Amino acid sequence: MVQRTIRPCKHWLLLLLCLALCPAGGCKQGAWSLWDAYVAHFIDAQGRVIDHTSGDRTTSEGQAYAMFFALADNDRATFDHLLSWTQANLANNDLGKHLPAWLWGRAKDGKWKTLDPNPAADADVWMAYTLLEAGRLWNVPNDTEIGRRMMAQIAKVEVTNLPGFGPVLMPGPVGWQHGQTWTLNPSYMPVFVFERLGKVDPSGPWQQIAQGVPRLLEGSARHGFAMDWLNYIPSDGFYPSGGITTGNQDSNTPGGSYDAIRVYLWAGMMDSGGTLRAEVLSAIPGMSAYLSAHDAPPERVSDQGFPLPQDGPVGFSAAVLPYLHAFPDLQRASAQQTVRMSKMRDSVTGLYGKDLAYYDQNLALFSTGYLDDRFRFGPSGELTVQWKR
Repeated sequence: MVQRTIRPCKHWLLLLLCLALCPAGGCKQGAWSLWDAYVAHFIDAQGRVIDHTSGDRTTSEGQAYAMFFALADNDRATFDHLLSWTQANLANNDLGKHLPAWLWGRAKDGKWKTLDPNPAADADVWMAYTLLEAGRLWNVPNDTEIGRRMMAQIAKVEVTNLPGFGPVLMPGPVGWQHGQTWTLNPSYMPVFVFERLGKVDPSGPWQQIAQGVPRLLEGSARHGFAMDWLNYIPSDGFYPSGGITTGNQDSNTPGGSYDAIRVYLWAGMMDSGGTLRAEVLSAIPGMSAYLSAHDAPPERVSDQGFPLPQDGPVGFSAAVLPYLHAFPDLQRASAQQTVRMSKMRDSVTGLYGKDLAYYDQNLALFSTGYLDDRFRFGPSGELTVQWKR
């Protein structure tokens, strides 16, 4: 493994000042410039989020994340367009009855349509959460009702009680259990989302799912690093997996990379007064140790928990910033990632990275929005937003 250490910085005090004043790589100045840039570059007039680096496809994940950011920014018009397009094109005009198809794009016959009708559970829970909070914060009962109906569907078809472990969110309704082996994705289970769902529906599985996340991470992390995909075998535990081919997920090499990076992001955004935050952070210390001596997060960690030498993209730096802020002794590492982000921001578009990748911008929106205090998640997962204070 190639070791890359942080070079001593002659302007360390300046970096700390930058971190204190502009924690997310750009000081907050009223308008959320990154969200405005994202809307201009990735969202069309209908409310479709377009992933330009993947054949201009649209995913339910993209729609769900964008709905959340629109709510966080009090951007009701964009939110309504996103919801309308999602219902019409991914959910047979009714999210209350149909969980959204995960993939929409250009088919081989040249037509634009649903390419895979299977739902993706991470998008489903984020969308349900956002609709519930939109209904509460904007006082729109219809949004609340759709969110509740989505919750009922998720509980029915996407939650499984693992033998010897307890309830978890599966990646989707079908194709993720093979005999006595279950395939899971840790990044699909942000604790604060399930804590909030548990407050809305105390009789549901949500609180148990939230309480199980620290045990899942502790049992599956390798040398303190989160993995992308896991296989669970009763009485034997969790093992890194390459995922499975189901029509909505291609197989990949076991380890931690583009999915697992969100585990650190969700952990860092947990409320400091939450009962599970310390347990989650203690289960994944590998990234904090690595970044205390390296310039950037690794793009990939092996299935044995060894970081590979290639640096991750700019979105990885964004994702780890809230996580690093949870450790008071890692201010230097936080400053390093803040500076890296600043250097990789495009001055023309206001977006991050050379290729302006959709995923990088989403990670950066979560990170900067949180660190700039545009939104926070309370002790029970409730969303608090700057515009409501």
